[in-house]
Amino acid sequence: MAMGCRVVWSCIQSCIQGLLAWREGLGRSEGYGQRFWQGQRISGNAAGLTGLVQQTKTAYSPRSQSQNVPYSGLCKPRLPPRRLPLPKLNRAQPPLGFIPPRYRPWVVQGAYMLLPLMLRLRLRPWLPAGIWPVTCPNPEVLADCFHQFQAGKIRLIMAFRHSQVDDPICLSYLFSRLVPRAARQQGFGLRRPLHSFFMYDRGMPLWAGRWLSWFFAAIGGIPVHRGRRLDLKALKSVREQIMTAPLPVTIAPEGATNGHGEIISDLEPGTAQLAFWAVEDLQKAGRSEQVLLLPVGLRYVYPRPDWAALNRLLAQLEADCGLPVQSFSAPAAMEPEDYYPRLIGLGQHLLARLEQFYQRFYGFTPAAQPIDNSDSAQIAQRLGHLLDAALAVGERFFALPSTGTLVTRCRRLEEAGWSYIYREDADLEQLAPVDRGLADWMAEQATLHMRHMRLAESFVAVTGHYVKDRPTFERFAETTLILFDLVERIKGTRVPKRPQLGTRQAVITLGEPINISDRWSDYAQSRRSAKAAVEGLTHDIQTALEELILAGDRTAAPRRSPD
Repeated sequence: MAMGCRVVWSCIQSCIQGLLAWREGLGRSEGYGQRFWQGQRISGNAAGLTGLVQQTKTAYSPRSQSQNVPYSGLCKPRLPPRRLPLPKLNRAQPPLGFIPPRYRPWVVQGAYMLLPLMLRLRLRPWLPAGIWPVTCPNPEVLADCFHQFQAGKIRLIMAFRHSQVDDPICLSYLFSRLVPRAARQQGFGLRRPLHSFFMYDRGMPLWAGRWLSWFFAAIGGIPVHRGRRLDLKALKSVREQIMTAPLPVTIAPEGATNGHGEIISDLEPGTAQLAFWAVEDLQKAGRSEQVLLLPVGLRYVYPRPDWAALNRLLAQLEADCGLPVQSFSAPAAMEPEDYYPRLIGLGQHLLARLEQFYQRFYGFTPAAQPIDNSDSAQIAQRLGHLLDAALAVGERFFALPSTGTLVTRCRRLEEAGWSYIYREDADLEQLAPVDRGLADWMAEQATLHMRHMRLAESFVAVTGHYVKDRPTFERFAETTLILFDLVERIKGTRVPKRPQLGTRQAVITLGEPINISDRWSDYAQSRRSAKAAVEGLTHDIQTALEELILAGDRTAAPRRSPD
């Protein structure tokens, strides 16, 4: 209870701070106007390779910060970011224990009361917010599913599109506001609170704050180690909740965010497998409920594109990279195509610098230099070659195979790094000082080598032609923010504070429920048929989510010109 009070008080303090900042006029979009007239240049000469080496050494030091120097014409130095109470990953830590869900309806109801503020205001540095409105063209689909669930007719699994860290907040608004309203319009009521149990990455409290462990457990969160081939505790827990929990279960089948609103990463088969296991568990228990899986699409649009904000962010990135700042004097008057050369120039510069870095210090052989630097296919080829090399650095250190997709390799590296930091093979309190020092030494090395994985993780869905194919503000914003994350990580920022590029509208679209019980006979024939059934269901979920992207595009609010 004391922990709950501390979390609630922390949220109230954050809300008050946000309201005071808004009242005092610290810039549109949570200080954005002031923040992005501020520049930052990494210490050292960014023009030469010597400067690059010095920058990288500075960025990779966990105790150092880059020196803020104003760049010509754009003004004031930026204040250092607020520090979060995060664990020191350069020291060995006790093992990461499993955090069982301890559902408390009062915590959910309290969080639902704060939703309007959580959507609009940034309450945590890693949570951009600035979202309004949250819309859904067909909430009656989910209202009917909840009605059947509460009547004991079905067990419900929701597979949702997870592109940004804000997604769960938007789904909470769907559960707490839009679905109850749709139920009333349909002539039936639903027991409150409408919510769902959910799976989340066990590593999230490590970078977002340890308080999140308690909060997620209280609202039905089930942590999973994404890099483990079989996280038995997580699988057992989620199967139990699908069977017995008073609420449905929500899963992100992509396994991680990719930062792209219109590109869905290849789905992992775990969601489909859990759905079939739910049917099996119900049959073993002699229960008659049907298992339904509901695809949930979610994307963000900018009803009023803020090209001035995008212009400021590009200027900041150009300054950070040591490039000439090409800020437009009238950003809103420029055509979207006018921004593309600046974006592609930033991408090519960062790509070349990283190729030089890995070539000099890790023996990386860059791909052949393209004849046309703007050719998207050649850029994608160079990027893929670079990401492979970055992952190989960590894989050599941890003695891991370089097999599988980029996502699989990233998860495998993450788990290997955690095994060096969160020691399950030693009682740290009983170690001799020398042994403890060696354990800290290896933890620091693991943290350093995991940074190569974080670089690749940010670019798993980057194609090289995403913006060129359709130069909308949304695609410019998503790609520029991915570059922002990369630059901040190179500079040594552990949790980048993503800027807001204007108010976003969240568009949630619900697909047709998939009856998993109807597919059981195909699954149960043999191991081979079970594997084929899981692959087929995974493909159907992917297809449904891709179709929901197009449906969300059609139902978004009309575009408005900025004032």
